[in-house]
Amino acid sequence: MDAIEKLKQGFSNFKNGYHKDHQAVYQDLIESGQKPKVAVIACSDSRVDPAIVLQMEPGDVFMIRNIANLVPPYEDNGSYHGTSAALEYAVQHLHVEHIIVLGHAHCGGIKTLFDGNKERVTGHFFVPPWMSMVEPAYLRVIATMPDASDREKHQACEQGAVLVSLENLMTFACIRKKVTEGSLRLHGWFIDIKTGELSCYHADSHTFEALG
Repeated sequence: MDAIEKLKQGFSNFKNGYHKDHQAVYQDLIESGQKPKVAVIACSDSRVDPAIVLQMEPGDVFMIRNIANLVPPYEDNGSYHGTSAALEYAVQHLHVEHIIVLGHAHCGGIKTLFDGNKERVTGHFFVPPWMSMVEPAYLRVIATMPDASDREKHQACEQGAVLVSLENLMTFACIRKKVTEGSLRLHGWFIDIKTGELSCYHADSHTFEALG
């Protein structure tokens, strides 16, 4: 079975199985609208599907995915801002109570920082500028962990990217206001799909600690 046929068969299985068994849930979501309490900013990586690793049900989470689960700083320059628009919708329209930045190990986007910037002539027009948001975290790792293994450096940078995104979230006035009021909480999570371990960032200790 080729890749497209596999997807078509998957939808058929969904329609005749899960969807059929959960028709009442979908009907309620259509009639009442979605009311997720959580927004998740995750990576587009095909190996880390939040719906699978977090075992979510329809309507549970408003999902935002991009390369390396990054949040750009607030900008108002009239350009297209997909991630920022999704955040605005989650916070201002859906009134989510939590935003989780979900980082992960073995991130391809982070790896590009260690591989060196690709020349634009090779077809890499958008990834290098996007990943430049994480350059401060990358430079910090290079400067402070010279004797660490490549995997240790990559993971430190992957987790650093989560913190960059958390900082950038606070550049949005609507998010900053709700965080200050206490109606919105920000979370930094990190998952290692190889070990199956989830770690959560604790601001008081400045560390990612494994979940029970």
